[in-house]
Amino acid sequence: MAIRTRGRRITMALIAPALALGATAGLASAPASAAVWNSCDQWGSTTLNGYTLYNDIWGSGAGSQCIWANSGTNWGVWADHPNTGGIKSYPNAKKVINKSITSLRSLTGSYNVSVPSSGAYETAYDIWDTGHKYEIMLWMNRTGAVGPLGTPQGNVTLGGHSWTVYKGNNGSNEVFSFVRTSNSSSGTVDVLSILKWIKDTKGWFGDVTVGDLQLGFEITSSSGGLNFTVNGESVTSS
Repeated sequence: MAIRTRGRRITMALIAPALALGATAGLASAPASAAVWNSCDQWGSTTLNGYTLYNDIWGSGAGSQCIWANSGTNWGVWADHPNTGGIKSYPNAKKVINKSITSLRSLTGSYNVSVPSSGAYETAYDIWDTGHKYEIMLWMNRTGAVGPLGTPQGNVTLGGHSWTVYKGNNGSNEVFSFVRTSNSSSGTVDVLSILKWIKDTKGWFGDVTVGDLQLGFEITSSSGGLNFTVNGESVTSS
């Protein structure tokens, strides 16, 4: 069970002292051009050109992970998490929206990622209302033994993609997961159309204020060290 506070997931179990990461572990795997910022700290973060980056190692039993960035929209991580169950981390870049659904005319995310062929993870948008009562996850690709929280609600085509929809509760907030029916490493998502579908068609929430919109990699295992890269991304709203 986990909750997210200000962009971080916090496990309800105690995080082992071994999670404290060394200052240089894994940095050899980061691109040589990544001179703007890097961190191997568990909660390492920085803000670059309007996006806040988080290393965000929140799960129990995690290994080593280092994040690097050339900008807020070109970044990645090297992660070496053991081949065990449970999410270990969600390195991500966050854009703050702070607009209600009805006041938004558009909300769009674009992504281009390079991900490994092994390990267990998904590339996902994680969207929160300002009250942290509702979490909307958009799974763009997944590999290995990972699955969404909740029960399936059927398939739907929205925002330019086809999804299987799941609805659940993690004990702290409602979670609505949209799992793309086929993996995608690049594209554009009309996020607002998905939020309106949840609000107007399903009635699962009202006119909530959209707070954080994050794109990142929810990593369960990456034994031996794997690289995850955001080649480019953008979040636009009006």
